[in-house]
Amino acid sequence: MSLHNGLASVNTPTAGRQPILQEHKQHSVQTPTKKKTTPKHRKNTILIQKPLPPKIPARRANAAFVMLVRNTDALGARMTIRQIEDRFNRNFQYPYVFLNDVPFTEEFKELMRPMSRANMTFGLVPTEHWSYPEWISKTKAQETRKAMKNIVYGWSESYRHMCRYQSGFFFQHEAMLPFDYYWRIEPDVEYSCDMDFDPFLYMQDNNKKYAFTMSLPEYMETIPTLWNVTRDFMEKYPHLVAENNSLDFISDDGGKTYNTCHFWSNFEIADARWMRGEAYQQYFNHLDQAGGFFYERWGDAPVHSIAAALLLPMDQLHFFKEIGYFHAPFYNCPAEPELQIKCHCNPSRNVNRERMSCTNRFLELAGVKGMVYPEEVFD
Repeated sequence: MSLHNGLASVNTPTAGRQPILQEHKQHSVQTPTKKKTTPKHRKNTILIQKPLPPKIPARRANAAFVMLVRNTDALGARMTIRQIEDRFNRNFQYPYVFLNDVPFTEEFKELMRPMSRANMTFGLVPTEHWSYPEWISKTKAQETRKAMKNIVYGWSESYRHMCRYQSGFFFQHEAMLPFDYYWRIEPDVEYSCDMDFDPFLYMQDNNKKYAFTMSLPEYMETIPTLWNVTRDFMEKYPHLVAENNSLDFISDDGGKTYNTCHFWSNFEIADARWMRGEAYQQYFNHLDQAGGFFYERWGDAPVHSIAAALLLPMDQLHFFKEIGYFHAPFYNCPAEPELQIKCHCNPSRNVNRERMSCTNRFLELAGVKGMVYPEEVFD
């Protein structure tokens, strides 16, 4: 018995077989083979032949999945990884990087390791990236949390540290520095469509810097001064604002106000080199000095989105309509028949087709085909 990838296989002895086979061959009587016949009438049978899967490309991008996760979220993380593996990564084995603001337990690591054959790295967030910078008043920050107690996560101190970390630091962690691209994943999400292409290579080959699956309005109560601080940045660093940018995606009046459209960053695939670069780092530092991560409740999603819209040309942004994705309470689920055949989601629940979504606005500005609605393809 031998073991291969944890599966047992039995090697049947072959000694003594050859003479028996020879004897059978010498004394066997040749009989005419019967021609295979196919029933002419199959009234109760329908055969559906699936196309052969595409050939998996041999090359890979220099990329990794990254998950900021707590030890207590181990089961949700396992669920996500299992789906990533089944839908995509079993053929590519892109590595995983797990980050935590406290040390990972051995139990967490042992629960993760069996979920993929790919390499896994477990990193600890540096204390200076998950604490108050010296220019922040803890008293004022505490007063803010009390005043925002009725706003989603407005009361949470840890949520603010998380948003600041996701906005400016995770892609600079020593475990992430070797990689050019990252795919952000989270516990308890669903991937509902088979991916027979490599999103990382798509980004690389088409010079895309930031990609998303859903875009929605932000709660204005959480970011009341974010746009004023952003306008100050644009005036101070006009040379960092890209030509052919996507200002019209995030503003209805040429930049006077912010319409709150943002990419939902719990899913994003991005070029980490861009986020480590001068333009993005200057923007993050400008925001960080203003204190809005603690004095308000600035999320990493509007921060990433405004940065991508202003600091990148629009043709370097991309909507992955093919990637079926669920993060409570919203779905991205394609309705196109050639995509739906690879999915198990319900396209009528696709948030990108709702009036509240900003995705059609993005697609219109980008000059690409808009959303396909289920009623256009299904009776």
